[in-house]
Amino acid sequence: MIIKAAQRTASVKEYYFSRKLKEIDTLNAERAAKGEQKIISLGIGAPDGMPPAEAIEALVESARQPGNHAYQSYVGLPALRQAFADWYRRYYNVELDPATEIQPLVGSKEGILLTSLAFLDKGDKVLVPDPGYPTYTSASRLVEAEMVTYDLCAENGWQPDFDALEKMDLSGVKMMWTNYPNMPTGASATRELYRKLVDFGRRHGIMICNDNPYSFILTEERLSILEVEGAKDCCIELNSLSKAHNMSGWRIGMVAAAEDVIKEILKVKSQMDSGMFKPLQLAAVKALSQGPEWFEELNAEYKARRVIAAQIFDALGAQYNIDSTGLFLWGKISPDNPLLAGTDASKPLGERISDRALYEAGVFITPGLIFGKNGEDYIRVSLCASQTLLKQALEKIKAL
Repeated sequence: MIIKAAQRTASVKEYYFSRKLKEIDTLNAERAAKGEQKIISLGIGAPDGMPPAEAIEALVESARQPGNHAYQSYVGLPALRQAFADWYRRYYNVELDPATEIQPLVGSKEGILLTSLAFLDKGDKVLVPDPGYPTYTSASRLVEAEMVTYDLCAENGWQPDFDALEKMDLSGVKMMWTNYPNMPTGASATRELYRKLVDFGRRHGIMICNDNPYSFILTEERLSILEVEGAKDCCIELNSLSKAHNMSGWRIGMVAAAEDVIKEILKVKSQMDSGMFKPLQLAAVKALSQGPEWFEELNAEYKARRVIAAQIFDALGAQYNIDSTGLFLWGKISPDNPLLAGTDASKPLGERISDRALYEAGVFITPGLIFGKNGEDYIRVSLCASQTLLKQALEKIKAL
């Protein structure tokens, strides 16, 4: 390079799945030359089902209309903001002002960085879960904030230990990231958990940032932290159509918060894009109108897939919770697992099993270490593969 990269980029690496998928592409090319089957990827949570038919029809029809291909408003169409508000009222029992308390996003992942840019200065502290979504960490590093990890443990149901949090030095902490149903562990949210988080945030002057894209997947009821009284005093919530509507590639998300918070996020967002493509917005309106039957059919399929994923974990000797929520199954590897024999003992247990499945069975399973130190003994299987592919992966794993 003719110039040196910004110092902030030295604190992060290329996203794990970006690097791993390039490796898998190379391996697949080698396998194709040998006439072997492609690697079965059970890594990323990218739903493989079709979006609602009404959304596709709206996208196609509106894309044919003159005038729908220009720049759009930074705050999104009023119809889209109203659809998000109706969605929250219908499924979460939360009232949001569509004019002032909702900001559409290009996927909720964008919202993580936007929120960090809007509220964190260099040296500010942010509470990040371990294990947790890696983007919470990378976004914090990119804005040069100081990360303070808090432990999530199986013994505590993968929920924050509030006694431990109260004993931490919270001086300078401005934000706390939470995510339920939890990724990667599949732990469910409860109203009591959300009440504790709101109380914690209000007492310590900490913004609670709840990432909520999995709340429709394998859950008994849909919960939002904004349902708690007083939550808008200290909370924001990110949500998305990616998981619950099979629209991950469409990149349609939103953030809900008090008006003053939304204004700050919009300040940043309006510098970075020129509005969402209008046909996408109109399609999202149709997707958000889906009734309970859409989610019932979706979850019936994921329940069947979860059974096969559990069989894969049985074959790998991993311990898991069959009632986990969200798009993944999370399994623990014990040190006496026979499949560890002959693997690199310098690596964490989960990575050793992941490597063996990838290089010997042709099945990619995510190692838990990428989610933090507390994930090192774990592996994660995505339910975003057909039952046929999951059964093929099971047979390949059994052959180990």
